[in-house]
Amino acid sequence: MRRILAILIPGLLLLTACGGSPAAAPEPTSQSAGDTAKFDSLKLTDNGDKKAPAVDFAKPLDVSEPTVKVVTEGSGDPVKANQVASLSILAVSGTDGSTLEDTYAKDPEPLELDDKLKTGNAMIYNAFVGAKVGSSLALAIPGQAAAQGTPAQPTQLLVIKVLSASDVTPALQKPEGDAVTPPAGLPTVKENDKGIPEINVDGVAAPTALVSQDLIKGKGAEVKATDTLTVNYVGVNLVGGAKFDSSFDRGETASFALTGVIPGWTQGLTGKTVGSRVLLVVPKDLAYGDAGQGEAKGDLVFVVDVLAAH
Repeated sequence: MRRILAILIPGLLLLTACGGSPAAAPEPTSQSAGDTAKFDSLKLTDNGDKKAPAVDFAKPLDVSEPTVKVVTEGSGDPVKANQVASLSILAVSGTDGSTLEDTYAKDPEPLELDDKLKTGNAMIYNAFVGAKVGSSLALAIPGQAAAQGTPAQPTQLLVIKVLSASDVTPALQKPEGDAVTPPAGLPTVKENDKGIPEINVDGVAAPTALVSQDLIKGKGAEVKATDTLTVNYVGVNLVGGAKFDSSFDRGETASFALTGVIPGWTQGLTGKTVGSRVLLVVPKDLAYGDAGQGEAKGDLVFVVDVLAAH
């Protein structure tokens, strides 16, 4: 399942970025925004740990702008700027209150309260910075009119509980750890004069299973399948060795949730350690299948530098 906020925040950015207001400086308490009077009828009834609350409100709920407010204040410490908040989210229809998505029984969703979020969506940033751990926030997202065969979408109401908040360990600039000599028969990797790994696939046979081989064994935290990673990487096709993607070439690291990438990455990077450089040889059935994606075709080879995980 894709992370709910990862889907919604880009859309909210389109709705809020045109206002021309700079991101407000964080206050000691959460900042509400939008038509918060629409939440006056909202009542939450706690159903216990790992269970979504019962939600009651005057229906239909309809907002013309993104609206957010703390509706139940927790008793924990305030969430600070540059921390990662762990959240449970219930999304319901503003029309009839029916459940659209419920993550309360699943692993928490991370939200990094960094400068990127502050610049891109000050409303979300300022609502969570200063909110106390244990708080529940209501976020209403305006509906969309029908267009070009797409049915109309009602206002969505998200009830978001702040489960915890933790400091972020700064990402490494490059792999740090002990060099590992890989077994024979795998693609070889050398750094060019700019320190960028280059992959040679000459003579390498098609994989019968996923290969996940440390080239540098990092000494940091172990990666969990639910983590969000910061990495540098390069990817080539096993047949022919053509490069199809590289964060090194773009000059910036990439961040992603391991739950939202190809299975070869999820399986191959889970259990690795921060600081590692990992060689992945990914069979096509754990990548993009027979159809491929863009220039990525068939069996794929990646070098991934794991620079941070949270």
